[in-house]
Amino acid sequence: MNKQRSRFAKLLLQLCIANAIATSAVAQQDYPTRPIKMIVSASPGGTTDLLARAIGERLTEVFRQPVIVENRSSALGVIAAEATLAAAPDGYTLLATWHTHTISAAMNPKLSYHPVDSFTPITQLTSAGLMLVVNSSAPARNLNEFLDWTKNSRTLSFGSAGNGSGGHLAGELYKLMTGVKAEHIPYKGTGPAMNDLLAGRYDFAFGAPQGAPQNLVRAGRLRALAVTTTSRLSAWPDIPAVAEVLPGFEVLSWYGLIGPPKMPKPIVARLHEEVRKALDHPGVRDRIVADGAEPVGSSPEDFRQFLRADLIKWSNLVKETGAKFD
Repeated sequence: MNKQRSRFAKLLLQLCIANAIATSAVAQQDYPTRPIKMIVSASPGGTTDLLARAIGERLTEVFRQPVIVENRSSALGVIAAEATLAAAPDGYTLLATWHTHTISAAMNPKLSYHPVDSFTPITQLTSAGLMLVVNSSAPARNLNEFLDWTKNSRTLSFGSAGNGSGGHLAGELYKLMTGVKAEHIPYKGTGPAMNDLLAGRYDFAFGAPQGAPQNLVRAGRLRALAVTTTSRLSAWPDIPAVAEVLPGFEVLSWYGLIGPPKMPKPIVARLHEEVRKALDHPGVRDRIVADGAEPVGSSPEDFRQFLRADLIKWSNLVKETGAKFD
């Protein structure tokens, strides 16, 4: 009798497991059946936000389920990342993030999560460089003159959108590779940083070309000397790359889509495929290129390797320069 009960219990357990697997498979096949929340680790109106909304619009059309953008912009993306980490890995909570995701971890090893291993990479959305800009009255009119000017000056300073921003670490990398001495002045955002550069309160900045920097350059109020990609940007073909005179210099401004840990592979594959198609849509692609970036749409595994390499790069720079948030 006991043996029969034991066999029955095992059979019941197997049936429950099989039913759970079948139910999960059906749920994944039908995905999505309800709205998707896309957390954005930036404030409304910024590049991350606008890109997430453009992708979300395309996904809404394909999935016939709304993609709801939720902005959580404080703490350089840490709060948004923690909210994503705590969500169920069912594909209904995603995180649109950017290069501060790895930079924050490089500068703060005590974070409650690992920027790569604690999440499910889905795809890199775009890749871009920063733009080296100076006041229109600066003595440097091209990249070679900038190198000479900064190497022969003792009282230089550079500004950025804040400690830990791409512009901050680009400046630190430039100092490390050239031996230039320059004080870092952090601001609370790109807007205030560009306003003070216009006023001549510091000497140079590495800023994301989207928004204020490129508008000010086109208006002739700032002078663009270089970009931080290894080759020139298609939107700015006349502006050289820093690497043309400083080999090995590269700072990428990237945007990507990740999710909670252990997301089912079929859902990840579906999301990757549809996001890749969204990036190929002319309306989305043209907007990305006009901002000085390039669509990517990499595979989940390629994006994972990219994130890991980015983390290692910035962790090494932080160790060598002592760059800090405060």
